[in-house]
Amino acid sequence: MESSEITRILQLHLSNAEVQIDSPDGVHFSGVVVSPDFSGLSRVKRQQLVYTALQEFIEDGSLHAISFKTQTPEEHQA
Repeated sequence: MESSEITRILQLHLSNAEVQIDSPDGVHFSGVVVSPDFSGLSRVKRQQLVYTALQEFIEDGSLHAISFKTQTPEEHQA
């Protein structure tokens, strides 16, 4: 799976999402996801939103390993 595909999927599932995904090897991904959808949510709930968007690809093995930070736009600006 390509970083650009992960970005596209997250932008479809989260309002006004800014997504930065890096992968040194095309298998392990890390990044930052910024969306107003995260406002008022715990870190666990934010992670659940992202994993829900990517669940199909995790289950079919297209996406093996990903870690990310989730932030609101205000948190990202700070």
